[in-house]
Amino acid sequence: MTPILLALALQVTPVAPIVKGTALPPPVSEESAPLAVVDALFRGIAARDAAAIGATMRTDATATVANEKPDGTRTISHMSRETMLANFKPGPERFEERMYNPAVEIDGDIAMIWGRYDFLLNGKVVHCGYDHFDLVRENGSWKIQNITWSSRTTGCGG
Repeated sequence: MTPILLALALQVTPVAPIVKGTALPPPVSEESAPLAVVDALFRGIAARDAAAIGATMRTDATATVANEKPDGTRTISHMSRETMLANFKPGPERFEERMYNPAVEIDGDIAMIWGRYDFLLNGKVVHCGYDHFDLVRENGSWKIQNITWSSRTTGCGG
């Protein structure tokens, strides 16, 4: 190969680094563990099983909800793990929460999961918004440290 062709073949065009949070998702093996915790939480919600929900959370976990009412007024509520779990008692209604295309970011022993959700009561969407989960890994096990979600009853498409 001539020196010019060799130089052209070895020429590398510089590329800007990927902006954090816009890269391809981590390999399935890495993201599947924290997602499994959120899936277990959703199964606990569907079963209305406070113990199962609590098993996905650290004992000092918290929850925050940003509510938007149909008239546009907004409130922020913050609650302890115990207060949140008190909302899940056995009953005849069917609960279901669905999250769509969750984004997962992992750095060492912390993870963040974010995605659009809807919440159904007896098969009917009653509110929707975005879920945000902060997880930590201790002793090889992922647990939810905080759940934050927005909640609205309009524009849910269901």
